[in-house]
Amino acid sequence: MNPYQNQDWPQLFAERAASSRDKRLQAYYAAGCITADTPLADAPLVALDVETTGLDPRQHAIVSLGLVPMNLQRIRCSDARYWVVKPTSELSAESVTFHHITHSDIRHAPRLAHVLDELLEALAGKVVVAHYRNIERNFLDQALRQYLGEGLAFPIIDTMELEARLHPRRTVSWWERLRGRRPVSIRLADSRLRYGLPLYSAHHALTDALACAELLQAQVATHYPAHTPVGALWS
Repeated sequence: MNPYQNQDWPQLFAERAASSRDKRLQAYYAAGCITADTPLADAPLVALDVETTGLDPRQHAIVSLGLVPMNLQRIRCSDARYWVVKPTSELSAESVTFHHITHSDIRHAPRLAHVLDELLEALAGKVVVAHYRNIERNFLDQALRQYLGEGLAFPIIDTMELEARLHPRRTVSWWERLRGRRPVSIRLADSRLRYGLPLYSAHHALTDALACAELLQAQVATHYPAHTPVGALWS
Protein backbone atom coordinates (compact mmCIF):
# COMPACT_ATOMS: atom_id res chain seq x y z
CA MET A 1 0.00 0.00 0.00
CA ASN A 2 1.28 3.46 -0.92
CA PRO A 3 0.47 6.08 1.75
CA TYR A 4 1.35 8.87 -0.71
CA GLN A 5 -1.06 7.85 -3.49
CA ASN A 6 -2.54 11.02 -5.04
CA GLN A 7 -0.47 13.17 -2.67
CA ASP A 8 -0.40 16.92 -3.33
CA TRP A 9 3.37 17.19 -2.96
CA PRO A 10 3.74 21.00 -3.16
CA GLN A 11 1.14 21.38 -0.41
CA LEU A 12 2.79 18.73 1.77
CA PHE A 13 6.18 20.39 1.37
CA ALA A 14 4.74 23.78 2.33
CA GLU A 15 3.09 22.30 5.42
CA ARG A 16 6.25 20.53 6.53
CA ALA A 17 8.43 23.57 5.89
CA ALA A 18 6.26 25.34 8.46
CA SER A 19 6.02 22.49 10.95
CA SER A 20 9.45 20.79 10.88
CA ARG A 21 11.59 21.40 13.93
CA ASP A 22 14.97 20.55 12.41
CA LYS A 23 16.56 23.36 10.40
CA ARG A 24 17.90 20.97 7.77
CA LEU A 25 14.44 19.59 7.14
CA GLN A 26 12.97 23.08 7.13
CA ALA A 27 15.41 24.05 4.37
CA TYR A 28 14.74 20.86 2.43
CA TYR A 29 10.97 21.37 2.43
CA ALA A 30 11.27 25.12 1.87
CA ALA A 31 13.02 24.36 -1.44
CA GLY A 32 9.59 23.20 -2.56
CA CYS A 33 8.37 20.64 -5.04
CA ILE A 34 7.25 20.96 -8.64
CA THR A 35 3.55 20.59 -9.41
CA ALA A 36 2.08 17.38 -10.79
CA ASP A 37 1.38 18.99 -14.18
CA THR A 38 5.08 19.79 -14.80
CA PRO A 39 6.22 18.06 -18.03
CA LEU A 40 8.76 15.28 -17.53
CA ALA A 41 11.15 17.17 -19.78
CA ASP A 42 11.21 20.04 -17.26
CA ALA A 43 11.38 17.96 -14.09
CA PRO A 44 14.56 18.21 -11.96
CA LEU A 45 15.39 14.61 -11.09
CA VAL A 46 17.88 12.76 -8.91
CA ALA A 47 18.41 9.01 -9.13
CA LEU A 48 18.92 7.50 -5.69
CA ASP A 49 19.90 4.10 -4.34
CA VAL A 50 20.57 2.91 -0.80
CA GLU A 51 22.15 -0.36 0.31
CA THR A 52 21.10 -1.75 3.67
CA THR A 53 21.88 -4.44 6.23
CA GLY A 54 18.51 -6.12 5.52
CA LEU A 55 15.03 -5.49 4.19
CA ASP A 56 13.12 -4.36 7.31
CA PRO A 57 13.66 -0.64 8.08
CA ARG A 58 12.57 -1.22 11.69
CA GLN A 59 15.35 -3.75 12.29
CA HIS A 60 17.98 -2.98 9.66
CA ALA A 61 19.83 0.16 8.58
CA ILE A 62 21.40 2.01 5.67
CA VAL A 63 25.03 1.20 4.95
CA SER A 64 25.61 3.21 1.74
CA LEU A 65 23.90 5.79 -0.45
CA GLY A 66 24.49 6.87 -4.02
CA LEU A 67 22.78 9.60 -6.00
CA VAL A 68 23.19 11.28 -9.35
CA PRO A 69 21.29 14.36 -10.61
CA MET A 70 19.67 13.95 -14.03
CA ASN A 71 17.01 14.99 -16.49
CA LEU A 72 15.68 13.25 -19.59
CA GLN A 73 18.69 14.35 -21.67
CA ARG A 74 21.62 14.22 -19.28
CA ILE A 75 22.95 12.30 -16.30
CA ARG A 76 25.29 14.60 -14.39
CA CYS A 77 27.90 12.11 -13.21
CA SER A 78 30.25 14.93 -12.20
CA ASP A 79 27.73 15.89 -9.50
CA ALA A 80 27.16 12.33 -8.27
CA ARG A 81 27.55 11.62 -4.56
CA TYR A 82 28.38 8.41 -2.71
CA TRP A 83 28.59 7.73 1.01
CA VAL A 84 29.40 4.68 3.09
CA VAL A 85 27.91 5.13 6.56
CA LYS A 86 28.16 3.17 9.79
CA PRO A 87 24.82 1.39 10.26
CA THR A 88 22.95 1.26 13.54
CA SER A 89 22.43 -2.49 13.10
CA GLU A 90 25.06 -5.17 12.62
CA LEU A 91 26.23 -6.24 9.19
CA SER A 92 25.10 -9.73 8.37
CA ALA A 93 26.97 -12.25 6.24
CA GLU A 94 24.04 -12.22 3.83
CA SER A 95 24.04 -8.45 3.37
CA VAL A 96 27.82 -8.37 2.87
CA THR A 97 27.50 -10.85 0.02
CA PHE A 98 25.11 -8.43 -1.67
CA HIS A 99 26.78 -5.02 -1.28
CA HIS A 100 30.34 -6.16 -0.44
CA ILE A 101 30.68 -3.53 2.27
CA THR A 102 32.54 -5.14 5.14
CA HIS A 103 33.23 -4.36 8.79
CA SER A 104 36.56 -2.79 7.86
CA ASP A 105 34.79 -0.49 5.39
CA ILE A 106 32.46 0.89 8.05
CA ARG A 107 34.91 0.96 10.97
CA HIS A 108 35.77 4.65 10.45
CA ALA A 109 32.69 5.60 8.40
CA PRO A 110 30.45 8.42 9.67
CA ARG A 111 26.95 7.86 10.92
CA LEU A 112 24.18 8.84 8.52
CA ALA A 113 23.42 11.80 10.77
CA HIS A 114 26.80 13.31 9.82
CA VAL A 115 26.03 13.35 6.07
CA LEU A 116 22.41 14.50 6.35
CA ASP A 117 23.27 18.10 5.45
CA GLU A 118 24.85 17.05 2.16
CA LEU A 119 22.16 14.47 1.44
CA LEU A 120 19.24 16.82 1.98
CA GLU A 121 20.91 19.58 -0.04
CA ALA A 122 21.38 17.14 -2.93
CA LEU A 123 17.73 16.05 -2.76
CA ALA A 124 16.21 19.52 -2.29
CA GLY A 125 13.93 20.60 -5.10
CA LYS A 126 14.31 17.29 -6.94
CA VAL A 127 12.01 14.38 -7.74
CA VAL A 128 13.68 11.13 -6.70
CA VAL A 129 14.07 8.29 -9.20
CA ALA A 130 14.49 4.82 -7.67
CA HIS A 131 13.94 1.17 -8.53
CA TYR A 132 11.49 -0.19 -5.93
CA ARG A 133 10.55 2.88 -3.92
CA ASN A 134 9.88 1.07 -0.63
CA ILE A 135 13.58 0.67 0.13
CA GLU A 136 14.67 4.29 -0.40
CA ARG A 137 11.49 5.83 0.98
CA ASN A 138 11.04 3.63 4.05
CA PHE A 139 14.68 3.39 5.11
CA LEU A 140 15.33 7.13 4.82
CA ASP A 141 12.10 7.94 6.63
CA GLN A 142 12.95 5.54 9.45
CA ALA A 143 16.55 6.78 9.69
CA LEU A 144 15.48 10.41 10.06
CA ARG A 145 12.89 9.48 12.65
CA GLN A 146 15.69 7.84 14.60
CA TYR A 147 18.15 10.73 14.26
CA LEU A 148 15.85 13.77 14.14
CA GLY A 149 12.58 12.62 15.62
CA GLU A 150 10.68 13.32 12.40
CA GLY A 151 10.55 11.49 9.09
CA LEU A 152 11.28 12.39 5.49
CA ALA A 153 8.76 12.49 2.63
CA PHE A 154 9.54 12.94 -1.05
CA PRO A 155 7.95 12.10 -4.41
CA ILE A 156 9.43 9.14 -6.28
CA ILE A 157 9.32 7.95 -9.86
CA ASP A 158 9.70 4.21 -9.36
CA THR A 159 11.21 2.57 -12.45
CA MET A 160 10.16 -0.85 -11.15
CA GLU A 161 6.55 0.30 -10.91
CA LEU A 162 6.74 1.65 -14.46
CA GLU A 163 7.88 -1.77 -15.65
CA ALA A 164 5.07 -3.39 -13.66
CA ARG A 165 2.57 -1.15 -15.46
CA LEU A 166 4.00 -2.19 -18.83
CA HIS A 167 3.99 -5.89 -17.91
CA PRO A 168 0.91 -6.42 -15.72
CA ARG A 169 0.72 -10.14 -16.55
CA ARG A 170 4.18 -11.26 -15.43
CA THR A 171 3.39 -14.78 -14.23
CA VAL A 172 2.89 -17.64 -16.68
CA SER A 173 0.88 -20.85 -16.42
CA TRP A 174 2.43 -24.29 -16.40
CA TRP A 175 1.22 -24.76 -19.98
CA GLU A 176 2.89 -21.56 -21.10
CA ARG A 177 6.08 -22.67 -19.37
CA LEU A 178 5.95 -25.94 -21.29
CA ARG A 179 5.68 -23.93 -24.49
CA GLY A 180 8.80 -21.99 -23.55
CA ARG A 181 7.28 -18.75 -22.28
CA ARG A 182 9.25 -17.23 -19.40
CA PRO A 183 7.96 -15.03 -16.58
CA VAL A 184 8.74 -11.33 -17.06
CA SER A 185 11.21 -10.01 -14.51
CA ILE A 186 11.03 -6.36 -13.48
CA ARG A 187 14.28 -6.43 -11.51
CA LEU A 188 16.67 -3.62 -12.38
CA ALA A 189 19.15 -5.65 -14.45
CA ASP A 190 16.45 -7.57 -16.33
CA SER A 191 14.48 -4.39 -17.03
CA ARG A 192 17.60 -2.73 -18.45
CA LEU A 193 18.18 -5.63 -20.83
CA ARG A 194 14.77 -5.07 -22.43
CA TYR A 195 15.96 -1.62 -23.51
CA GLY A 196 19.37 -2.77 -24.72
CA LEU A 197 21.20 -1.22 -21.78
CA PRO A 198 24.44 -2.87 -20.59
CA LEU A 199 24.76 -4.95 -17.46
CA TYR A 200 26.43 -3.30 -14.47
CA SER A 201 27.63 -4.90 -11.25
CA ALA A 202 24.64 -4.87 -8.92
CA HIS A 203 24.26 -3.73 -5.30
CA HIS A 204 26.65 -0.79 -5.36
CA ALA A 205 24.61 2.27 -4.42
CA LEU A 206 26.16 4.66 -6.94
CA THR A 207 26.23 2.16 -9.79
CA ASP A 208 22.61 1.21 -9.13
CA ALA A 209 21.61 4.89 -9.04
CA LEU A 210 23.26 5.39 -12.44
CA ALA A 211 21.61 2.21 -13.76
CA CYS A 212 18.23 3.48 -12.57
CA ALA A 213 18.79 6.89 -14.17
CA GLU A 214 19.59 5.29 -17.53
CA LEU A 215 16.58 3.00 -17.23
CA LEU A 216 14.19 5.91 -16.69
CA GLN A 217 15.59 7.73 -19.71
CA ALA A 218 15.05 4.60 -21.80
CA GLN A 219 11.54 4.04 -20.43
CA VAL A 220 10.48 7.60 -21.20
CA ALA A 221 12.09 7.59 -24.66
CA THR A 222 10.24 4.36 -25.49
CA HIS A 223 6.86 4.77 -23.82
CA TYR A 224 6.18 8.35 -22.70
CA PRO A 225 6.17 11.67 -24.58
CA ALA A 226 8.45 14.26 -23.00
CA HIS A 227 5.39 16.43 -22.25
CA THR A 228 3.86 13.72 -20.04
CA PRO A 229 3.06 15.32 -16.67
CA VAL A 230 5.34 14.14 -13.90
CA GLY A 231 2.26 13.39 -11.81
CA ALA A 232 1.43 10.50 -14.16
CA LEU A 233 4.60 8.71 -13.08
CA TRP A 234 5.42 9.73 -9.53
CA SER A 235 3.95 8.51 -6.27
